[in-house]
Amino acid sequence: MSVVYDLTTAKAHFGAARVNGPALVWELVGTEPLVTHCHKVEGAALEVDVELDPAVEWIARCDRVEFPAGGVAYRHVHPGPGIRRLLHGALTIDSPDGVSTYRSEEAWFEGADHPVLATASVTDETAFVRVLLLPAAWRRRRSIRYLDPADEEKPKLQRATVLLEERLTL
Repeated sequence: MSVVYDLTTAKAHFGAARVNGPALVWELVGTEPLVTHCHKVEGAALEVDVELDPAVEWIARCDRVEFPAGGVAYRHVHPGPGIRRLLHGALTIDSPDGVSTYRSEEAWFEGADHPVLATASVTDETAFVRVLLLPAAWRRRRSIRYLDPADEEKPKLQRATVLLEERLTL
């Protein structure tokens, strides 16, 4: 399985794709780790082993998340793992593993049900693209789940745009 995100057109493609400029690529091959790398750059930006239950039907979702300056995604989880890659701006992730700030072209991994608080740069708009591996029951459904019920009612400044969802064959 591969997902290709064309950096010039901001479009995602499932499977082999040809693009005329730079692209981000996510790969999941059998028992190999989930990998993301930039087309035209040698080596993986990030490589992570993921375990997917073969008894569950899975989908791959590629989406782009945009934050205005100072935007916050309150402490939340997603039901599946995924690698994110920052396109521009800066994003600080506060998780049980610690606090890390990611900048343009940096990648990070969030596991299934791994709680994070994401805070965008106070001076710049911020955006990242990600590929999530989700149980198929989440197809066409928002996957973010806020841990504090009060946060569900707060204004959401981040905007997620789903670019593709495709069934995975394990």
